[in-house]
Amino acid sequence: MKKFLFTGLFAALIAVCFAQKPYKVVFYNFENLFDTIHDPGVYDEEFTPEGAKQWNTTKYNKKLANLERVLFDIAAEDKDFPVVIGASEIENRSVLDDLLAQPKLAKSNYRIVHYDSPDARGVDVAFFYRPDIFKLEGSKAVKFEMPGMPNFRTRDFVTMWGTIEDEPFFFIVVHWPSRLGGKEASAPKRMAAAEQCRAIIDSVLQANPATKVVIMGDLNDDATDDSVVEGLGAKGKLKEVGAGDMFNPFIGLLKAGYGTLAYQDSWNLFDNIIVSENLATGSTGKLKIQPVGGSKFYGGIFKRPYLFQKEGQYKGYPLRTFIGNNFQGGFSDHLPVYIYIAK
Repeated sequence: MKKFLFTGLFAALIAVCFAQKPYKVVFYNFENLFDTIHDPGVYDEEFTPEGAKQWNTTKYNKKLANLERVLFDIAAEDKDFPVVIGASEIENRSVLDDLLAQPKLAKSNYRIVHYDSPDARGVDVAFFYRPDIFKLEGSKAVKFEMPGMPNFRTRDFVTMWGTIEDEPFFFIVVHWPSRLGGKEASAPKRMAAAEQCRAIIDSVLQANPATKVVIMGDLNDDATDDSVVEGLGAKGKLKEVGAGDMFNPFIGLLKAGYGTLAYQDSWNLFDNIIVSENLATGSTGKLKIQPVGGSKFYGGIFKRPYLFQKEGQYKGYPLRTFIGNNFQGGFSDHLPVYIYIAK
């Protein structure tokens, strides 16, 4: 009996010791990660040495060092680099290469998926991914199309697909149209973006229902707005997620009072990571979304004291790079968000 009990305890101990470390998936709006060189055909003049912000090598290097600190600290939480990082507000491939060349990120072995988009300011979205975990099979940029406005230019939807532990995954990173002109006046653009993203998701799942879809980005809408809830079909409670639905863990965070950016003394949660039903419930395969840090939430917002303004009019807001044209030496006007995936 004692031998049987010892064997059972030993087996349980081995199972705990070799339990799979969850994979972290991150999204971060880098807030205007521009180089210092003017690119013809785009409105990036303010981010040049001669421009209104007097954007020079010293400021650029400070920005890179700040983003390096954030990404490294996100990794340090788990003593491992995230498997996928989605990024927005980056000017080109070159700034991504410069960021990954920073000393604390140089050993991450990240690869990049990036496409130049037709955005008027020249800003794009992109992915970092770990090729040792996510086995890339392909990628594509999908242009946003606004019905009735064929000349409207904004960021592409960047997609990539492959496998994690032999399970098929499809990632989308987005930066939906801004609220320029007001939330209500600009809402049709974000609804159109949501419906186009939903069409992409539906086509992927129709081709292979076992594919696990993750859409992430700065939506310029809150997690509870119509574009997210109706356009994407996202539910905020896991128990309510059915076949064909998406699960958005950041709905629960927003309703609990959390946010990722501050405006006029209130918090918004524009930064979301939303997953397909099979990744939320585990209805196919073994990998599924996991609670964050033993909490009731399935999404996390990365916070450190250094990410916040310590004094002045914007005390408590995210410490950004500029306020107007005044250099703050900060990080971003958004906070990073993340989820965990594991068996």
